[in-house]
Amino acid sequence: MLEQAIRAAPSSADVLLLGESGTGKELVAHAVHNESNRASEPFVTVDCSSLPENLFESELFGYEKGAFSGAHQRKHGLVEAAKGGTLFLDEVGDIPLSMQVKLLRLLETGTYRRVGGIEPLRSNFRLISATHRDLKLMVAEGRFRQDLFYRINTFPILLPSLRGRMEDLPLLIEVLIKRICSNHSLSIHPTVLMYLSQYNFPGNIRELRNMLERASLLADGDVLLPEHFPDLCDTSLKALSNERTFRKIMTLDEMELNYLEWQVRHSGLGKKDLAKLLGISERTLFRKLGKIA
Repeated sequence: MLEQAIRAAPSSADVLLLGESGTGKELVAHAVHNESNRASEPFVTVDCSSLPENLFESELFGYEKGAFSGAHQRKHGLVEAAKGGTLFLDEVGDIPLSMQVKLLRLLETGTYRRVGGIEPLRSNFRLISATHRDLKLMVAEGRFRQDLFYRINTFPILLPSLRGRMEDLPLLIEVLIKRICSNHSLSIHPTVLMYLSQYNFPGNIRELRNMLERASLLADGDVLLPEHFPDLCDTSLKALSNERTFRKIMTLDEMELNYLEWQVRHSGLGKKDLAKLLGISERTLFRKLGKIA
């Protein structure tokens, strides 16, 4: 994904970022802009999901004085604000169908008119769009214009979900903790890392960040402990208790073997990262795993 973003950045091609909510689409959009030849110009975000249909056109294109009741003076739109830079259409799949044709005309002709205006104005921006919706399905159902889809889909980039890249979890946690607590050192207990590696993360990186930020506020010391993640740990303990491999009574050696076997099968981590989370060396982990048939 990063390689595709870096490859697309220097070009003028329209980029479409696809992925679930919370996967960092706006962050990638900023990265593409910052690595482009428009980096010194504005980066303007249009939150398509929050714009009502009756305001979409005036927010995007601006309006002239007297264009409608309350228009006491001329207002520049977001297209004009992005002149020379990048226009980022966040959640482009939420644009009303009636407004999609106006957006398509802007992209095809490079011209637009303010609401209430007569004079055509020239646009000058690089387009980056993002959505968590299945645009191909929306096109098939008639909820998204096919011609607009093909226009914005020049260079699609798929952002993976967090559960699909769990090998990145230790590094992501390390980076996020540094951003959240930049004024002091904070670490995370290995047990918490285990629980996090077993969690599904429906909210992706945004959810992980919120978890860590909440835990940092609950923590009095320098270590984030299981009690600082009550909901997460309760869920993980229930999952562990439901595993058939964990009987009510077993020896400690049996417990260790069953637990390691469960982690190898379910954590999604490599041996090196798993050993780090367990608080042991990779060599020790290999020795213990050798006991498992």
